[in-house]
Amino acid sequence: MTAAHAIRAAVTQFHTLTSREPDGVTGVRKTPEGGWSVLVDVVELERIPATTTVMATYRVDVDPAGELLACERLRRYTRGTTDL
Repeated sequence: MTAAHAIRAAVTQFHTLTSREPDGVTGVRKTPEGGWSVLVDVVELERIPATTTVMATYRVDVDPAGELLACERLRRYTRGTTDL
């Protein structure tokens, strides 16, 4: 499975599990077991102005066949926040 296929599988599985629409993918890496770990950003709480919207980053792990292994929220932040 390629990284692109892993991303599609992770995003689809994440959406099915949470009913949240992913806002973007911010990372992907192959695991030692041959699966993939994908970082997915989602809107958790829509606010006005948009820079105050609460976002979250989830790690979604899929096996080599693209099946969901784990899903974990790593952090919450406002859309306007930057990591330094």
